[in-house]
Amino acid sequence: MNKRILKKAFRRISLLPVNRYLLYYLANKVKHFYYNLTKSTKVAFPSTVMLELTNHCNLACTICPREYDYGKKMDKGAMRVDQAKKIIDELWPYLDSVGLTGMGETFLYNEIREVAEYIKSKNKGIIISVSTNAVLPGFIEKVAGVIDKIDTIQISVDGLNDIYESIRRNSVFKNFDENLTRVSEICRATDIDLMINMVVTKENFRQMSSLVKYAEQKGIRYMDFTLLNLAAITAIERSYYNFYSSAEFLQAVTDMERTASETVKVYVTKRNFQVENSFQKCHFPWTHFYICWNGYVPPCCAKPFPKELNFGNVFDGSVMAALNSEEFRHFRSLWYKNEAPAFCAKCHFIDIGPIRK
Repeated sequence: MNKRILKKAFRRISLLPVNRYLLYYLANKVKHFYYNLTKSTKVAFPSTVMLELTNHCNLACTICPREYDYGKKMDKGAMRVDQAKKIIDELWPYLDSVGLTGMGETFLYNEIREVAEYIKSKNKGIIISVSTNAVLPGFIEKVAGVIDKIDTIQISVDGLNDIYESIRRNSVFKNFDENLTRVSEICRATDIDLMINMVVTKENFRQMSSLVKYAEQKGIRYMDFTLLNLAAITAIERSYYNFYSSAEFLQAVTDMERTASETVKVYVTKRNFQVENSFQKCHFPWTHFYICWNGYVPPCCAKPFPKELNFGNVFDGSVMAALNSEEFRHFRSLWYKNEAPAFCAKCHFIDIGPIRK
């Protein structure tokens, strides 16, 4: 467990309610443990959930599934505030964290402060995180409007200068750079964890070390690296994953690790590329559930397209009815057998080979 998560965990524990809701919270943890121990396909109330407040976006990134077949077919819209509150009302006594993010740009959702305030009104210890591209017009003003309600802001960068612009289309690196400087200054006097994320591809992998140094220059404490997930990117073949075993990539990882060890002000939180993969390495059937803007519950955030597969609609019933639906429980039964469903084809949890250094 990394330092950032530990810090948030300690804060969450310190702000647990001292009333009957604490009993609900603890009983749910026991139920979670029991289901896990007995290898049940049922789940307890989730401790974390992702709410896709909107799936509209101002960019057209080459690494984003919305720019390929699944994304072109998806319905687009935004969750109503009363619908978001309905979800929170059902789940809040059991929640440790909420991600107000999804397939779209979070700060396109104009009512984000109202939703965040509602969550904190239930329990101020619930950790709220958002993800953003940080280049929406008026971005700084939008962030400033919720700065007292958000605990973690993750900013996607995916490269520097020309590489950035070739991946994050419709954006200009100069604008991004200026906004990152300003948001870093704003967050410096707060308890907000500011982090930047890079999806590592053939185009940008040589900049991993540079991104660590860039984070240090900008006063960013946390840096994540993740591999490109092809589950919903239909234009790229599975063989793309072979690149992550290439000598070039492994050398770039070595260089990044050296830079990370020398850059003490930046904590690189995700960079384990050596895990043996299988369906049972995926945690999404069991936690971090994703609720689309229109109420549907797909299997995960890597492929949040309910027209392809969903387990019910929380606006037509309850969240738990969807999470413990017959269809979702069957999905989890495959996890116990380590039999990946067709829906998960090309996901890097399953199809990428073990990476060695």
